[in-house]
Amino acid sequence: MLNFNVEEVVEKNTNYLRDFFNGFSEKSVAVIGISGGKDSTVAAAMLAKALGKERVIGVMMPNGVQADIEDSKQVCEAIGIKHTTVNIEAMFNAARATFEADENITLTPQLLTNLAPRLRMTTLYAVAQGQEVPAFVINTCNRSEDYVGYSTKYGDAAGDVSVLQDLLVTEVRAVGDYLGLPSFLVHKTPSDGLCGKTDEDNLGFTYDELDKYIMWIDEGENGECPISAELKEKIDRKHTANLHKLKTIPSFARNN
Repeated sequence: MLNFNVEEVVEKNTNYLRDFFNGFSEKSVAVIGISGGKDSTVAAAMLAKALGKERVIGVMMPNGVQADIEDSKQVCEAIGIKHTTVNIEAMFNAARATFEADENITLTPQLLTNLAPRLRMTTLYAVAQGQEVPAFVINTCNRSEDYVGYSTKYGDAAGDVSVLQDLLVTEVRAVGDYLGLPSFLVHKTPSDGLCGKTDEDNLGFTYDELDKYIMWIDEGENGECPISAELKEKIDRKHTANLHKLKTIPSFARNN
Protein backbone atom coordinates (compact mmCIF):
# COMPACT_ATOMS: atom_id res chain seq x y z
CA MET A 1 0.00 0.00 0.00
CA LEU A 2 2.43 2.63 -1.19
CA ASN A 3 1.48 6.21 -0.33
CA PHE A 4 -1.62 5.06 1.55
CA ASN A 5 -2.23 7.41 4.44
CA VAL A 6 -5.13 5.81 6.29
CA GLU A 7 -5.79 8.83 8.51
CA GLU A 8 -5.97 11.17 5.53
CA VAL A 9 -8.18 8.78 3.55
CA VAL A 10 -10.65 8.41 6.43
CA GLU A 11 -10.80 12.17 6.95
CA LYS A 12 -11.33 12.95 3.26
CA ASN A 13 -13.89 10.19 2.84
CA THR A 14 -15.95 11.19 5.85
CA ASN A 15 -15.91 14.81 4.72
CA TYR A 16 -17.05 13.73 1.26
CA LEU A 17 -19.90 11.65 2.66
CA ARG A 18 -20.99 14.41 5.03
CA ASP A 19 -21.07 16.94 2.17
CA PHE A 20 -22.97 14.53 -0.08
CA PHE A 21 -25.73 13.80 2.41
CA ASN A 22 -26.00 17.31 3.85
CA GLY A 23 -26.19 18.67 0.33
CA PHE A 24 -29.67 17.17 0.20
CA SER A 25 -30.71 17.58 3.81
CA GLU A 26 -29.07 17.57 7.22
CA LYS A 27 -31.72 15.01 8.15
CA SER A 28 -30.95 12.67 5.24
CA VAL A 29 -30.02 9.09 6.10
CA ALA A 30 -27.91 6.28 4.69
CA VAL A 31 -29.43 2.85 4.07
CA ILE A 32 -26.82 0.10 3.94
CA GLY A 33 -27.03 -3.66 3.61
CA ILE A 34 -25.15 -5.38 6.44
CA SER A 35 -23.71 -8.75 5.48
CA GLY A 36 -21.32 -9.19 8.38
CA GLY A 37 -18.31 -8.89 6.08
CA LYS A 38 -15.53 -6.30 6.05
CA ASP A 39 -16.96 -4.03 3.36
CA SER A 40 -20.36 -3.37 4.89
CA THR A 41 -18.75 -3.17 8.33
CA VAL A 42 -16.18 -0.55 7.32
CA ALA A 43 -18.64 1.38 5.14
CA ALA A 44 -21.20 1.53 7.97
CA ALA A 45 -18.54 2.76 10.39
CA MET A 46 -17.42 5.45 7.95
CA LEU A 47 -21.01 6.63 7.52
CA ALA A 48 -21.58 6.73 11.27
CA LYS A 49 -18.41 8.79 11.65
CA ALA A 50 -19.47 11.16 8.88
CA LEU A 51 -23.16 11.56 9.70
CA GLY A 52 -23.67 10.31 13.24
CA LYS A 53 -24.93 6.82 13.99
CA GLU A 54 -28.54 8.02 14.23
CA ARG A 55 -28.49 8.75 10.47
CA VAL A 56 -27.42 5.25 9.39
CA ILE A 57 -29.86 2.36 8.93
CA GLY A 58 -28.42 -1.13 8.65
CA VAL A 59 -30.48 -3.73 6.80
CA MET A 60 -29.87 -7.44 7.26
CA MET A 61 -31.29 -9.53 4.42
CA PRO A 62 -30.95 -13.28 4.92
CA ASN A 63 -32.33 -15.59 2.26
CA GLY A 64 -33.93 -18.03 4.65
CA VAL A 65 -31.28 -19.05 7.17
CA GLN A 66 -27.99 -17.15 7.15
CA ALA A 67 -25.24 -19.00 8.98
CA ASP A 68 -23.34 -15.85 9.99
CA ILE A 69 -26.32 -13.61 10.75
CA GLU A 70 -24.94 -13.05 14.25
CA ASP A 71 -21.93 -11.33 12.66
CA SER A 72 -24.31 -8.91 10.94
CA LYS A 73 -26.00 -8.14 14.25
CA GLN A 74 -22.62 -7.59 15.92
CA VAL A 75 -21.70 -5.08 13.20
CA CYS A 76 -24.78 -2.98 13.96
CA GLU A 77 -24.27 -3.25 17.71
CA ALA A 78 -20.54 -2.46 17.54
CA ILE A 79 -21.16 0.69 15.51
CA GLY A 80 -24.37 1.55 17.33
CA ILE A 81 -26.59 2.03 14.30
CA LYS A 82 -30.28 1.21 14.12
CA HIS A 83 -31.09 -1.83 12.09
CA THR A 84 -33.83 -3.99 10.67
CA THR A 85 -34.06 -7.49 9.21
CA VAL A 86 -35.91 -8.27 5.98
CA ASN A 87 -35.83 -11.96 5.05
CA ILE A 88 -35.91 -12.18 1.26
CA GLU A 89 -36.69 -15.91 1.12
CA ALA A 90 -40.36 -15.48 0.16
CA MET A 91 -39.45 -13.01 -2.60
CA PHE A 92 -36.69 -15.26 -3.86
CA ASN A 93 -38.90 -18.35 -3.97
CA ALA A 94 -41.73 -16.43 -5.63
CA ALA A 95 -39.40 -14.99 -8.27
CA ARG A 96 -37.83 -18.40 -8.91
CA ALA A 97 -41.27 -20.01 -9.31
CA THR A 98 -42.38 -17.24 -11.67
CA PHE A 99 -39.33 -17.64 -13.89
CA GLU A 100 -39.50 -21.44 -13.74
CA ALA A 101 -43.08 -21.35 -15.06
CA ASP A 102 -42.03 -19.37 -18.14
CA GLU A 103 -40.94 -21.63 -20.99
CA ASN A 104 -38.76 -18.85 -22.39
CA ILE A 105 -36.60 -18.64 -19.25
CA THR A 106 -34.02 -21.21 -18.23
CA LEU A 107 -32.99 -21.18 -14.58
CA THR A 108 -29.29 -20.97 -15.30
CA PRO A 109 -26.77 -20.97 -12.43
CA GLN A 110 -25.94 -17.36 -13.30
CA LEU A 111 -29.60 -16.32 -13.04
CA LEU A 112 -29.99 -17.95 -9.64
CA THR A 113 -26.68 -16.63 -8.31
CA ASN A 114 -27.51 -13.03 -9.21
CA LEU A 115 -31.19 -13.14 -8.22
CA ALA A 116 -30.64 -12.70 -4.46
CA PRO A 117 -28.31 -9.66 -4.79
CA ARG A 118 -30.85 -7.95 -7.05
CA LEU A 119 -33.68 -8.67 -4.62
CA ARG A 120 -31.51 -7.29 -1.81
CA MET A 121 -30.95 -4.07 -3.74
CA THR A 122 -34.71 -3.83 -4.35
CA THR A 123 -35.17 -4.25 -0.61
CA LEU A 124 -32.68 -1.51 0.23
CA TYR A 125 -34.49 0.93 -2.05
CA ALA A 126 -37.80 -0.06 -0.47
CA VAL A 127 -36.37 0.70 2.98
CA ALA A 128 -34.96 4.01 1.70
CA GLN A 129 -38.23 5.09 0.11
CA GLY A 130 -40.08 4.08 3.26
CA GLN A 131 -38.34 6.82 5.25
CA GLU A 132 -39.89 10.20 5.97
CA VAL A 133 -36.62 11.98 5.20
CA PRO A 134 -34.34 11.80 2.14
CA ALA A 135 -32.60 8.41 2.18
CA PHE A 136 -29.83 7.08 -0.03
CA VAL A 137 -28.69 3.52 -0.67
CA ILE A 138 -25.02 2.72 -0.13
CA ASN A 139 -22.84 0.84 -2.59
CA THR A 140 -20.23 -1.11 -0.60
CA CYS A 141 -18.14 -2.54 -3.46
CA ASN A 142 -14.39 -2.03 -3.22
CA ARG A 143 -11.88 -1.34 -5.98
CA SER A 144 -10.45 -4.86 -6.01
CA GLU A 145 -13.87 -6.45 -6.57
CA ASP A 146 -14.75 -3.86 -9.20
CA TYR A 147 -11.52 -4.48 -11.09
CA VAL A 148 -12.45 -8.08 -11.83
CA GLY A 149 -16.22 -7.58 -11.90
CA TYR A 150 -16.93 -9.51 -8.70
CA SER A 151 -20.33 -7.97 -8.18
CA THR A 152 -23.87 -8.22 -9.51
CA LYS A 153 -24.90 -5.57 -12.03
CA TYR A 154 -27.92 -3.72 -10.60
CA GLY A 155 -27.45 -5.75 -7.44
CA ASP A 156 -24.66 -4.96 -4.99
CA ALA A 157 -23.00 -2.92 -7.76
CA ALA A 158 -25.88 -0.42 -7.60
CA GLY A 159 -26.44 2.37 -5.09
CA ASP A 160 -26.66 6.13 -4.77
CA VAL A 161 -23.21 6.75 -3.36
CA SER A 162 -20.15 4.55 -2.90
CA VAL A 163 -17.98 4.55 0.20
CA LEU A 164 -15.17 2.15 -0.75
CA GLN A 165 -14.98 2.27 -4.54
CA ASP A 166 -11.49 3.78 -4.57
CA LEU A 167 -10.03 1.43 -1.94
CA LEU A 168 -8.36 -1.93 -2.45
CA VAL A 169 -9.23 -4.81 -0.13
CA THR A 170 -5.96 -4.38 1.76
CA GLU A 171 -6.79 -0.69 2.22
CA VAL A 172 -10.33 -1.40 3.37
CA ARG A 173 -8.90 -3.67 6.06
CA ALA A 174 -6.44 -0.94 7.07
CA VAL A 175 -9.32 1.54 7.44
CA GLY A 176 -11.25 -0.96 9.54
CA ASP A 177 -8.28 -1.44 11.85
CA TYR A 178 -7.75 2.32 12.08
CA LEU A 179 -11.39 2.82 13.08
CA GLY A 180 -10.98 0.23 15.84
CA LEU A 181 -13.54 -2.21 14.45
CA PRO A 182 -13.58 -5.83 15.67
CA SER A 183 -10.71 -7.65 13.97
CA PHE A 184 -12.71 -10.82 13.34
CA LEU A 185 -15.12 -8.78 11.19
CA VAL A 186 -12.51 -6.71 9.35
CA HIS A 187 -10.31 -9.72 8.58
CA LYS A 188 -13.09 -12.26 8.11
CA THR A 189 -12.62 -14.57 5.12
CA PRO A 190 -14.73 -12.92 2.40
CA SER A 191 -17.67 -14.91 1.09
CA ASP A 192 -20.61 -13.95 -1.13
CA GLY A 193 -23.02 -15.90 1.10
CA LEU A 194 -24.62 -17.40 -2.00
CA CYS A 195 -22.82 -20.59 -3.02
CA GLY A 196 -20.94 -21.70 0.09
CA LYS A 197 -17.53 -20.74 -1.33
CA THR A 198 -15.19 -17.92 -0.42
CA ASP A 199 -14.63 -15.02 -2.81
CA GLU A 200 -11.12 -16.24 -3.46
CA ASP A 201 -12.34 -19.78 -4.26
CA ASN A 202 -14.66 -18.31 -6.88
CA LEU A 203 -12.08 -15.94 -8.31
CA GLY A 204 -9.22 -18.42 -8.46
CA PHE A 205 -6.74 -16.07 -6.78
CA THR A 206 -6.37 -14.18 -3.52
CA TYR A 207 -7.15 -10.52 -2.90
CA ASP A 208 -3.54 -10.05 -1.80
CA GLU A 209 -2.38 -11.24 -5.22
CA LEU A 210 -4.95 -9.07 -6.99
CA ASP A 211 -4.05 -5.98 -4.95
CA LYS A 212 -0.33 -6.42 -5.60
CA TYR A 213 -1.07 -6.58 -9.33
CA ILE A 214 -3.31 -3.49 -9.31
CA MET A 215 -0.71 -1.53 -7.32
CA TRP A 216 1.97 -2.61 -9.82
CA ILE A 217 -0.20 -1.22 -12.63
CA ASP A 218 -0.77 1.99 -10.64
CA GLU A 219 3.00 2.39 -10.33
CA GLY A 220 3.43 2.28 -14.11
CA GLU A 221 4.24 -1.43 -14.31
CA ASN A 222 7.77 -0.72 -13.18
CA GLY A 223 9.90 -3.72 -12.37
CA GLU A 224 8.90 -7.35 -12.52
CA CYS A 225 5.20 -8.22 -12.41
CA PRO A 226 4.44 -9.49 -8.86
CA ILE A 227 2.26 -12.39 -10.05
CA SER A 228 2.69 -15.26 -12.49
CA ALA A 229 1.99 -14.86 -16.20
CA GLU A 230 -0.87 -17.36 -15.88
CA LEU A 231 -2.49 -15.42 -13.05
CA LYS A 232 -1.96 -12.11 -14.86
CA GLU A 233 -3.78 -13.48 -17.91
CA LYS A 234 -6.69 -14.68 -15.74
CA ILE A 235 -7.07 -11.30 -14.00
CA ASP A 236 -6.75 -9.36 -17.27
CA ARG A 237 -9.42 -11.55 -18.86
CA LYS A 238 -11.85 -10.97 -15.99
CA HIS A 239 -11.15 -7.24 -16.00
CA THR A 240 -11.82 -6.89 -19.72
CA ALA A 241 -14.95 -9.05 -19.63
CA ASN A 242 -16.47 -7.03 -16.82
CA LEU A 243 -15.68 -3.45 -17.85
CA HIS A 244 -19.35 -3.00 -18.78
CA LYS A 245 -20.21 -3.05 -15.07
CA LEU A 246 -18.11 0.06 -14.48
CA LYS A 247 -19.37 2.15 -17.37
CA THR A 248 -22.52 4.19 -17.83
CA ILE A 249 -25.18 2.65 -20.08
CA PRO A 250 -24.06 2.89 -23.73
CA SER A 251 -26.42 4.99 -25.82
CA PHE A 252 -26.87 6.31 -29.32
CA ALA A 253 -25.92 9.95 -29.71
CA ARG A 254 -27.54 11.48 -32.79
CA ASN A 255 -24.98 14.30 -33.02
CA ASN A 256 -21.98 11.98 -33.32
